[in-house]
Amino acid sequence: MTALQKKEHNPIAHLTREDIESLGNELDAVRASVIEARGASDAAYIRRVIKTQRTLEMASRAVLLFSKSKPAFVAGTIGLTVSKVLENMEIGHNVMHGQWDWMRDPKIHSTTWEWDNASPADLWKHSHNELHHTYTNVLGRDNDLGYGIMRVDEDQPWIPFYLGQPAWNFVNACFFEYGIAAYDLELGKYFAGRKDKAIFKRDMTKVVNKIREQATKDYVVHPALAALTGSGRRTLLANFTANLGRNLWTHSVIMCGHFPEGVETFTKTSIKGETRGDWYLRQMIGSANIHGSKAMHIATGNLSFQIEHHLFPDLPSNRYQEIAPQVQDICERYGLQYTSGSLPRQVASAWSKVIRLSLPNHIAAKVKRPSRRTPIVPTALPSRLAAAEKRAA
Repeated sequence: MTALQKKEHNPIAHLTREDIESLGNELDAVRASVIEARGASDAAYIRRVIKTQRTLEMASRAVLLFSKSKPAFVAGTIGLTVSKVLENMEIGHNVMHGQWDWMRDPKIHSTTWEWDNASPADLWKHSHNELHHTYTNVLGRDNDLGYGIMRVDEDQPWIPFYLGQPAWNFVNACFFEYGIAAYDLELGKYFAGRKDKAIFKRDMTKVVNKIREQATKDYVVHPALAALTGSGRRTLLANFTANLGRNLWTHSVIMCGHFPEGVETFTKTSIKGETRGDWYLRQMIGSANIHGSKAMHIATGNLSFQIEHHLFPDLPSNRYQEIAPQVQDICERYGLQYTSGSLPRQVASAWSKVIRLSLPNHIAAKVKRPSRRTPIVPTALPSRLAAAEKRAA
């Protein structure tokens, strides 16, 4: 996963400035077509998902009041886990991206939504929307690359500390919402003296209050209510299990979108003077998709279409599957890798990279598997078509 600008064979070297700007224009057209077409059916979709999630959560919590019974415990735990996944992925993440702001519904708006997560919405929107999506996979600028605790690129200097990264990546997966909350606080920046103490104290207060609110709901109020039927301990366990399941799932989805084989990283100098076309290009080759069923796509918040999401983070998530063939066609015509794979394959690829990069480069190189990628031959580069037309004339 060496930064693209330092690779011996640069996968975008065949693109001219004309090609990159033409690519940007084509993707702008895809975006415009969705904006023009979105409407009542899209609004009905997100309202239906929200209603389903809330109904499932209420029903699951009601069943858990009687979780002294094993069937009630199992059914309630599964239902609550699914409801938390839906709330965080297809609803919370996407609402806070502004995907539904065009509806002008104050109840489903990026400025008012607060999600079922340890991280406060305003802090998450800053670190995710403003930083991660602007500097996707740029080493030293995108803190989502390893969350500041992992080595994710051969160009990062190796230190013995990284030997433990497979272990703490697993711990981070189990408690992912708290890891994200800590990440949103920009702890590294603060301890390096690059974040104002007053601002850090303000943000820390927000995080502590949010965690207290979430913990009180899941680990105090609902178990106390269930204790009236003798189901307090099992409800406590069910809430912990649901949060654990949600954390493991969201961590896996995020890993699959940014870490598998085929995803590129970039140097900080490469984004100087970056145009809209350059930015689009970086999003396309710095992300990876997961293919699967419709249910799987919804459970991932349609982040299984991570490439499309990074190109158009504020378009309705239910539209990503519709435009994916258009984006893939553009990749093929411009000779770009459209990285996609099944969930098991992408998870395995991401974890393999985490383990490999925990080792020094000279050892990691010995265990690195040969790339399964085949060179993509561009089929319709604008620069080559223009040159051919000129010769024909």
